[in-house]
Amino acid sequence: MELLDGKKTAALVQEAIAKEVQELVAKGNRPPHLVAILVGDNGASMTYVNNKVTACERVGFASSVVKLPQEVTQEELLKEIEKLNEDKNIDGFIVQLPLPKHINEQEVLLAVNPDKDADGFHPTNFGRMALGLEAFIPATPFGILELLTQYEIPTDGKHVVVIGRSDIVGRPISILLSQKPWNATVTLTHSRTQNLAQLTQEADIIVAALGIPNFLKSEMVKEGAVIIDVGITRVADASAKKGFRIVGDVDFEQVKEKASYITPVPGGVGPMTIAMLMKNTLNAYKRTHKIK
Repeated sequence: MELLDGKKTAALVQEAIAKEVQELVAKGNRPPHLVAILVGDNGASMTYVNNKVTACERVGFASSVVKLPQEVTQEELLKEIEKLNEDKNIDGFIVQLPLPKHINEQEVLLAVNPDKDADGFHPTNFGRMALGLEAFIPATPFGILELLTQYEIPTDGKHVVVIGRSDIVGRPISILLSQKPWNATVTLTHSRTQNLAQLTQEADIIVAALGIPNFLKSEMVKEGAVIIDVGITRVADASAKKGFRIVGDVDFEQVKEKASYITPVPGGVGPMTIAMLMKNTLNAYKRTHKIK
C-alpha cells in the first residue's frame, strides 16, 4: 500500500505556481489576486479561508477577504459580488460555502462572473467541462486528477465507482474521468443505489465523497483497489487532545490493508483542493492577460 500524499503533491503544485508568478512579476506584471467572500462566523469556513490566504502568500498571490455579517441580505451579497466582477485587479474569487439559510446559494453562485470563477461552480464552467472544453474545473475534482497524474495511476479502461453525486465533487469527477485522456468506465452511485457494495467490490478505483464517516469498509473493497477519500468529518474522541479527530468516508485502518493506493484524511485530497484553487486563479489571470 502506498499513501497518496496530498500535502507533498500540493507543495509541488504550489512550488511550480510560485515560480511562474515570480517570472510574471519580474517582467513587470502585477501578481494574480484571489478574493474570498466570507459570510458569518462559521468556524470551519474561517479556517478554510485562512488556509487559502496562507496558500496565496506561499505562491506570491495578492489575496483579500471580504467579511460580511451573518445577517447580510441577499441583495447586499449580490452587490459585493458585482463589485468583484467589475474590478479589473481581481482575477478570481470564491464565495465560501455554506451560506446562511436565508441566502439563495444557487442565485449567488450564478451571479459570479464565469471568467473569475476560481471554484469552478458556475454552470457555464460546469457545462464547458462536461463538453470537454476549456473551463475552470471544481478544485476538488481537479486535485483528484492531479494526484492520479503525479502518482501515475492508470485510469484507461479502469472501472471507477464514485460514491456521492454532489455538484462540487461526485458529479464532476464522474464526468471528467470518463473523458479523454482518463478514459475510465465510471459508475456514479448515491443514497438510492441498491447494489452499492457489489459495485465497489468490482471497482479498480473508488472515489468516496458522501460525507458519512468511515462508510467504506474493508469488505466493500477488492484487493489492490485505489481509494480516494474526499470526506472530512469531526468525530468526538475523548482520548484526543482537542476532544475530536478528523476522519474521512473510508474506514482507513481496515481498508489500507487491501488498497494499493489510498489518500489519508487529513493530508490527502484537502491540500490538493487548495493547490488547484491557486491553479484556477493563475489560469484566470493568464486568460485575462492573454498569457500562454
